[in-house]
Order: sequence, then structure tokens, then C-alpha cells
Amino acid sequence: MTDAAPEAQLTGWSPAPFTDAGVTHDVYEKGTGPGVVLLPEIPGITPQVVALGEHLVSQGFTVAMPSLFGEPGEPASPGRAAKVVARLCVATEFHAFATNTRRPIANYLRALARDLDARTPGPGVGIIGMCFTGGFALAAAVDSAVIAPVISQPAVPFPIGKERRRDPGVAAAELETVARRAARSRLCVLGLRFSEDRGCHRDRFAALRDRLGDAFEVIELDSAPGNDDGFSRNAHSVLTGELRERPGHSAMAARDRVVGFLRERLTAGGDRTEHEARD
Repeated sequence: MTDAAPEAQLTGWSPAPFTDAGVTHDVYEKGTGPGVVLLPEIPGITPQVVALGEHLVSQGFTVAMPSLFGEPGEPASPGRAAKVVARLCVATEFHAFATNTRRPIANYLRALARDLDARTPGPGVGIIGMCFTGGFALAAAVDSAVIAPVISQPAVPFPIGKERRRDPGVAAAELETVARRAARSRLCVLGLRFSEDRGCHRDRFAALRDRLGDAFEVIELDSAPGNDDGFSRNAHSVLTGELRERPGHSAMAARDRVVGFLRERLTAGGDRTEHEARD
């Protein structure tokens, strides 16, 4: 038990470049079992993100972490975060401010998911996006290889103004495909956020619930004043920065549910139908 968020180093992780359509990023991989793509949060693959990956490995998954930005293994700091955000705001592969748009990075992540699916057991793979990459996990679920998408505090497009607060982070056509998959193959999306988080506004989850209905499972942690876990109103990172490994802690319970969600869907007999797999 500790009063700090779990951290780990990249010891034992195997990096290798993965390229699709001329885009290359190093991908750090470790573990055996069903595949899970774990996307970094700002400013990159920090020790806290690695700790989440290590936990998933310990639970029996093969984890692939693409280094989309930042320096892998470096701890988070305000300076590093500011430097990365400045670059991400103008990067066309991410479109941090655009609404109802296809983000080029999603094509790369779908290819990575298909590659991992081909090399790991089970009916498909999971993907976890957090903060800046939260919505990218939803966009990746357009591909039938992805059968367990988890979106934790999705913050893109940056929620400046009412329209961006409600934008789901994917184009309308992409969301329509995810909704169609949910109706056809019982695909489910797991979403996590803090109740007072303005970086991932409640309106975004409301818009997703309007479109996905019961196929959108939501875990909302209480961060209102006086909450039992002592979260501040600025609490944001459910699975990393705010997590404490102690019994009864709501963020640890949320992580447990993520593991359960992945296990339910990635073991034999998961939710990708035979017809969808052929597609």
C-alpha cells in the first residue's frame, strides 16, 4: 500500500519500430496472452503509464505501448508536458482542436491492433486510451480486430466551447461504425472519468451515451468536494496519477474493472462474431 501512484521502468520491455502507411513509431511490448494496446497520456510513456502496463502484463495480457510523443520512460513534469502539448496542438496527425474529424493517427493504431491481433491468442484485442489519446481508442474500434476499447478521461478535442465539450473525439461516420458494431456483435465501450473533470467534460460522455446507449459502460469517480478518496476537483488521470494501491480506493477499483472488462472480452468466446471476424 502506498500514498503515491504506482510507477515502473521499461526494464524487460522490448522496443521495435512499427510502420504503417509511412508512419513509424517505436512500440514497447511485454507479456503473453491476449493483446492490449496501451496508449500513452501526456507527456508520453511515463513511469506511471509503464506501471499500468506492468499491471496488465501481470494479469496475463500481452501489452503493446506505442511511443506516439515524448521520451519513453521519462517522468512527467510541467515543463515536459508543456513542450509536448505545444507540438501536439499543431500536429495534423492528431487534430487536437478539430470537431467531427477523422484523425490520421487512428489509421496507424488500427494497423497496430491488427498486427497484435494476428500474433496473440483470443478473438481480438483491447485498446486503452487515456487523456489526449482517450478518443483514439474509440476511433480504433472501427476495426473488427478491436473488441475491447477503453477510453479513460478522453480530452480531445480540447473542450474549449460547447461544441468541443460534446464532441466524441471521432468523426460521425466512425462513431456510426462503432455503434453498428455494438448492435451487431455486442461490442461494448468502457469509459472512465472523474465527476468534476472539465478536461473530460461530462457532456462528452453524455453525447457518447446518446449514441451508444447501453453499449457504453461508464465508471464515474466522485471528485466533488468531500469525496471519500480525497480527490481534488482537478483530478484527471483515473488509471495512473490518481490511482493508489490500497483496498477500497475507487481508482484501484476502476482499474480492477478495466482488467475484468478486458478478460471478459478477450478470452475465447469473446464478442467479435464469426461474420465480423471475416469482414
